[in-house]
Amino acid sequence: MTDSHCHIAGPEFVDDLDAVIARAQTAGVTSALVILAAEDEPEIRQAGEVASRWSGVRFSIGVHPHAAGKFSADPAAAATQVAAAIDAQPLTRGLGEIGLDYHYDFSPRDIQQLVFRRQIALARERRLPIVIHTREAEDDTFRILEEERAAEVPVVLHCFTGTREMARRALDAGFYISLAGIVTFPRAGDLRDVARMVPIDRLLVETDSPFLAPVPFRGKRNEPANVSRVAEVVAEARGTTHAEVEQATDTNFARVFAP
Repeated sequence: MTDSHCHIAGPEFVDDLDAVIARAQTAGVTSALVILAAEDEPEIRQAGEVASRWSGVRFSIGVHPHAAGKFSADPAAAATQVAAAIDAQPLTRGLGEIGLDYHYDFSPRDIQQLVFRRQIALARERRLPIVIHTREAEDDTFRILEEERAAEVPVVLHCFTGTREMARRALDAGFYISLAGIVTFPRAGDLRDVARMVPIDRLLVETDSPFLAPVPFRGKRNEPANVSRVAEVVAEARGTTHAEVEQATDTNFARVFAP
């Protein structure tokens, strides 16, 4: 099984990385897409440690909207830094997570948008799939994706928490939808409705580790082993088996990220 989005090169996993990987493998998780922040030098370095210990990992690299403000003086420099990080990491298979976050507004919105556009252009140039983070910015996100012709490469809306209408908008654009531990939360009935409506060939599952641990692990650090729990709840919502969700999401991951 594949965890299509995790952050195990972050500081939360430095002390027990081997144990985290062992638990994932024991749970049947054979591969994972590890997200790296291009401007985070310790995380970029730690990626080498992760790769040396788990042959099933691949990477996606980008500048998150929270960090876009670091490039206020020169938004184009964000894409330049991402390109350099991609060149330095041969296991890179995606660009992201990138996008817009208007919930926290840690970076000015106009700068977020400029940095987002530059990175979409880079993804198209490199023919890399795009991993999207969008929060309270649906219209601007979809508008920019359309204007920048993002659909020329695969696009994944990671940790999807939107409405059925937003999901339909994404599917109509040809995008993939990835569900994380939130789908297991008791009050996430609407998200389980989304899990039912997404065609099986457009579905991915993830942990977003160390964040958003699924029930019954809420309040604890999340890790890739828990992606099986996400798949279990998605299967229950769809009225199918864990094995079918596992097989389909693994196939979809391979189609998108060519690991």
